[in-house]
Amino acid sequence: MGQMSYWGAQVIISLFGAIPVIGDDLTQWIRGDYLISGITLNRFFALHVIALPIVILGLVVLHILALHEVGSNNPDGVDIKKKKDENGIPLDGIPFHPYYTVKDIVGVVVFLFVFCAVVFFFPEMGGYFLEKPNFEQANAFKTPEHIAPVWYFTPFYAILRAVPDKLFGVIAMGAAIAVLFVLPWLDRSPVRSMRYKGWLSKIWLLVFCVAFVILGVLGVLAPTPGRTLLSQVCTFLYFAYFILMPFYTRLEKTKPVPERVTG
Repeated sequence: MGQMSYWGAQVIISLFGAIPVIGDDLTQWIRGDYLISGITLNRFFALHVIALPIVILGLVVLHILALHEVGSNNPDGVDIKKKKDENGIPLDGIPFHPYYTVKDIVGVVVFLFVFCAVVFFFPEMGGYFLEKPNFEQANAFKTPEHIAPVWYFTPFYAILRAVPDKLFGVIAMGAAIAVLFVLPWLDRSPVRSMRYKGWLSKIWLLVFCVAFVILGVLGVLAPTPGRTLLSQVCTFLYFAYFILMPFYTRLEKTKPVPERVTG
């Protein structure tokens, strides 16, 4: 186990200790020991290599079944269930081939260019992708100078650190992810596509993206009073985007959506 992986697991598991009453017992149960050990490593390995891939595979199967049932939507956000032919097939659905196959191939090719560039030329990416402490063997008696998660977790880690109280910090980090699942019910706009929404939605989306990127950068850096304050401001903007969405999406003036996509 690498040094950063060891201490990263230490930090993540210790978050469960913030849960009232059962926190300490739950933390010990997750570790499988009083300290991070080989038992913990085996459990995390099984979780990431066996359990999570099975869950992801199940979600892929459900996605394909749902796609086969209702068809692919269109970029204009026209409801494909409104107009169907005599066989019940939506007239405004976009065929998977060639539209989505070409779109996905372009995305895969662009991703592979970036992926191969990182793998062959910049594997460490200045410590953002492969942290330098992780090349050291895990040492329980030597704490890294700065413990940070991998780059795709850093925005949520910054939200965690922005809240002074440990329990409420854990709740805020979990809520930052959970709120994405209720997004369809928060958006009260009569149109679905961003191209037909009003300027309020576009401004708030821009604010959200900027706040998310800043949180990602702050999650990598060591905390200071100024960075903590900036994290708190960006955390406020992050949640404001979702909390205020039912209001600004309902009040803004939208453009008319076409009745049909195909003739």
